[in-house]
Amino acid sequence: MAAQKDQQKDAEVEGLSATTLLPKLIPSGAGREWLERRRATIRPWGTFVDQQRFSRPRNVGELCQRLVRNVEYYQSNYVFVFLGLILYCVVTSPMLLVALAVFFGACYILYLRTLQSKLVLFGREVSPAHQYALAGGVSFPFFWLAGAGSAVFWVLGATLVLIGSHAAFHQMEPADGEELQMEPV
Repeated sequence: MAAQKDQQKDAEVEGLSATTLLPKLIPSGAGREWLERRRATIRPWGTFVDQQRFSRPRNVGELCQRLVRNVEYYQSNYVFVFLGLILYCVVTSPMLLVALAVFFGACYILYLRTLQSKLVLFGREVSPAHQYALAGGVSFPFFWLAGAGSAVFWVLGATLVLIGSHAAFHQMEPADGEELQMEPV
C-alpha cells in the first residue's frame, strides 16, 4: 500500500497522476482500480517503440521466449494499444457511433426513470438488469446495421497482429539477475 502511494506521489511530481488522467465518468470500483493499476505499471513508450530494439529471433525457441516475456513485461502497454484500436474503430464508423449513442441514451433514460419511480410492466416491477437488457434489445438492430460484429473481429484481429508482431520481434528486456549471464558458445 505504501509502495503504491510512493508511486502515485512520484507520478504526481512528474505531472502525470493516474487519477487525473482517468475520465470522471468511470465510477470508483473494481474497474477503475484495475485501470489505475494498468496505468501505474505502464512501461515507457520510448522503449516500447524503439526501432533499434527490433530484430528477427534466431530460432523458434527464442521466438516463444520473446512472446511470453514481452507480453508479461509490456502487458499494460498492450492493454492501451487494444483500447486505442477500439477507440479508432468507434470513431471511424459513424453508424457504430449512432448505435452506441442509442444504447447509452436508452440506458440513461432508464436510469433517470428509475430515479423517479420503479418501472412497472403488466403489474410487475421490472428489475434494473431486465431494463438494461431491454435497452440492449432496442439498440441491437442499430448495432447489427452498423456492423458491430465485424468491428469486434477487426479489433481482435488487429490487436493480435500488432501485439503478436511486437512481442515476437522486440528484443526482450533483461530480467533481474539475468544481465550478467553469458550465452553458451
